[in-house]
Amino acid sequence: MASRTSRHGPAPKAPGRGSRTTTKRHRDARRRRLPMRFLLPMFILLAIMAMLMLRGYVHSEILADHRIQPEAATDKVPEKILDGGPVIDTRGGRTTSLGIPDHRLVLTFDDGPDPTWTPQVLDVLKAHHAHAVFFVTGTMASRYPDLVERMVREGHEVGLHTFNHPDLSYQSKSRIDWELSQSQLALEGAAGIRTSLFRPPYSSFADAMDNQSWPVTKYIGTRGYITVVNNTDSEDWQKPGVAEIVRRATPKGGKGAIVLMHDSGGDRHQTVQALDTFIPELQQRGYDFENLTEALDAPSAHTPVTGLDLWKGRAWIFLVQASERTTDVLVVGIAVIGVLVFTRFGLMLLLSATHARKVRRAGFRWGRTPITEPVSVLVPAYNEAKCIENTVHSLMASEHPIEILVVDDGSSDGTARIVEDLALPNVRVVRQLNAGKPAALNRGLANASHDIIVMMDGDTVFEPATVRELVQPFADPRVGAVAGNAKVGNRDSLIGAWQHIEYVMGFNLDRRMYDLLRCMPTIPGAVGAFRRTALERVGGMSDDTLAEDTDITMALHRDGWRVVYAENARAWTEAPESVQQLWSQRYRWCYGTMQAIWKHRRALIERGPSGRFGRVGLPLVSLFMVLAPLLAPLIDIFLLYGVVFGPTQKTVVAWLGVLTIQAVCAAYAFRLDKERMTHLISLPLQQVLYRQLMYVVLLQSWITALTGGRLRWQKLRRTGVVGAPGSAPRQREPQDGNERRPVG
Repeated sequence: MASRTSRHGPAPKAPGRGSRTTTKRHRDARRRRLPMRFLLPMFILLAIMAMLMLRGYVHSEILADHRIQPEAATDKVPEKILDGGPVIDTRGGRTTSLGIPDHRLVLTFDDGPDPTWTPQVLDVLKAHHAHAVFFVTGTMASRYPDLVERMVREGHEVGLHTFNHPDLSYQSKSRIDWELSQSQLALEGAAGIRTSLFRPPYSSFADAMDNQSWPVTKYIGTRGYITVVNNTDSEDWQKPGVAEIVRRATPKGGKGAIVLMHDSGGDRHQTVQALDTFIPELQQRGYDFENLTEALDAPSAHTPVTGLDLWKGRAWIFLVQASERTTDVLVVGIAVIGVLVFTRFGLMLLLSATHARKVRRAGFRWGRTPITEPVSVLVPAYNEAKCIENTVHSLMASEHPIEILVVDDGSSDGTARIVEDLALPNVRVVRQLNAGKPAALNRGLANASHDIIVMMDGDTVFEPATVRELVQPFADPRVGAVAGNAKVGNRDSLIGAWQHIEYVMGFNLDRRMYDLLRCMPTIPGAVGAFRRTALERVGGMSDDTLAEDTDITMALHRDGWRVVYAENARAWTEAPESVQQLWSQRYRWCYGTMQAIWKHRRALIERGPSGRFGRVGLPLVSLFMVLAPLLAPLIDIFLLYGVVFGPTQKTVVAWLGVLTIQAVCAAYAFRLDKERMTHLISLPLQQVLYRQLMYVVLLQSWITALTGGRLRWQKLRRTGVVGAPGSAPRQREPQDGNERRPVG
C-alpha cells in the first residue's frame, strides 16, 4: 500500500453544553463500535483455525498416540480366553469366548474406510454375494461417511476400531470411553446406527491376550461391547503377493474362521485381487461368507438411532466435512499466496535492480534540458499547528525556485495564523471552510501560478534537493506525475521502526517495479508532483474515494500519461505512533484502494492506454496489494498449527526460509536507499506482530466493502517531532487525553 496521510476531518464545534453532549455521545458510540474492529476479523480467523484443528483431529495429527505396548505376561488372563475362540464376551461380568462354526468365514477389514480401496473391496464382495465386517476408525468414518452408509446398506456389519487407533493398554478409562463415544458419534452421523462390535488396535489371536490388554477387554465389556479378534491372518499389509494372501487366509480342514484383512493404511491392490480369487474358490468348497452375527446365528450388532443422537451425529459429520473442504480451500489459498509472494519478491528484486541501474547510470537525464522554471508547492493543512512551521521552513531551504501555497482547510488550532506570522517571501495562505483534502488541493491548484504542481502534507518536511529532484522527470513531455520517496521521520520507536522497514522495503521497491511496468498505482500524498495540464484533463482531485492519491494516479494512467518514481526526491513524514492511529490510517488506505480499483474497473475492457493499465496495472495492484495481503494470514495460521501439532522442525525451518528471503529483499531495499541496516534487527518481530495487525485491518476493509459500510475520515494526532533536515529535533510535548483521540 502506498504512503498516504489522513484526509482532513470536519472542524470541531465551538465549546458548549451541546458540543460536550455530542462529544460524549460520539465517544460512547466509539466505545460500543470499537470491539467490532477486532471481533469480526478475529472471529473469522478463529473459525479458520478451528476448522484446521478439527481437520487435524480427524487426520490423527492432534491427540494421536502412536505408542505400542510390548508383549507382557499372560498369567492374569483366564485360560479359557487364551484357548478360546476369537469372539470374546465380557459383558455383565461374563468371561466367555466363541468360535465360528465350520464352513463359515467372517472376512474382517481394519482401519478403513479408505476412498480408494474400500469401494473396490465392496465391489468384489457385492459381485460374489459375500458379506463382511468392517472395523472402522472414527477418523476415517467421519471423513468418508458415504462409504460407511454403503457398508450398512449392502448388508455388511460395522464394528469400532477406536477413533484414532491408539494402543488402549496405554490409555485411561476416560480416554477409552472417549474413543468409543467419538467413534459411535461418527457411525450415528454416517449410517444412523450404533454397533456392539469392537476390535482393539494392534490385536491378533486370542492367545496373544496378555496382562496389559486383558483389563482393557474386560472394561470394554462393561461398556456393552463384544471384542472381536481373529484366528486367521492374511498378513495382507505385508503385500506378500496375491497367492500368498490367499494361502494365509484359507483355514484348514473346513473349519470356520475370522479372517483379518485391511481396506486402508496403504496400497491394498493385492488385497482386492486376492479377494476376487479367494471368495469364489472357497465358495466352491462349500464356505459361506457372512457377517459375524449371521455366522453366529445371533441378533444384529446394529441398533438404529433416532432423535437427538441422530442429529448430533449428523452435525458432527457436517462439521468434519466442512473442515475438510475448508482445509482444501486453505491449501489452495496458501499455494496461491506462495506463488504471489515469491513472484512479487522476484519481480521486486529484478525490476528494482533494473530501475536503479537505469536512473543511476552516468549521463542519465529525463529529457534534453533540465527543469529550472519555478513550480508551485501546495500544502493542504487541517489543524497542523505542531507541524506546519517545520514544513514551511523545510520548503524555504529548497534549491529549486518555488512558490508555497498553504491551503488552510478550516483549521481551528491557528494553523493559518502561524504561517502568516512567519511573514516569509513566496508563501501564501489560502483559507477555506472545512471541505476535505481533495477540495483543498483543488483550491490550491486554482490559485497556483506555475505549470508544475508539487503536493505534500502538512506534517512532512522536504530536503533542500527534494523539489528539484522531484520535478526533473517532467523534462519528458510524456510524464504526467512523479512519485517521490516518502520516508518515516519518527523511526525511534518500535512501531516507527516497523513502518520504516515497510516504507523502504515495500513502498519504494514496489514503486521501482511499477515504474518499469508503467503502472504505478499511487503518487504518495506526502511527496508527489503533477503536470497542471494532466490534472486538468482528468478533472483534478476527486473525493469519490478515501484514497484520492490512488484515484488520481489511476486516472492519469488511463488518460495516457506516464507516472514515474524519483528516488532522490526524499520527504520525511510523521508516521502514526500508536496502534489506534496506525489502525485508523491503514484501514482507510486499504478501503480507499479497494474503492479506487472498483471505480476504475472499466479500464479492464477499454482500449488504448486505459486498457493497458486495466489489464496490467489493475490485476497487479489487486493481486499484490489486496489479494496477497488478504491470504497472507494463512502462512501464519499454518505456521502456528505446524509448530503446535505438525512437524515442528520442518515448519520452523520453512518459516525461517521465508523470513530469510524477506530479509534479503529488505537488506537490498535498504542498500538501494542508503539506509542503515540496524533497523532490520526488528524484522522478525515485525513479521510476528506488525503483520498480524495489517492482516486484520485488511480483513476489516474487505468486510466493510462487502457489507456496503461507509467510513469517515479522522485527523491523526501529530507531535511535530519530524523537523527540517539538519535541524535539532523538537522535544515531544506531553499529550492530554483529548489529543490521544483522532479529532472528528
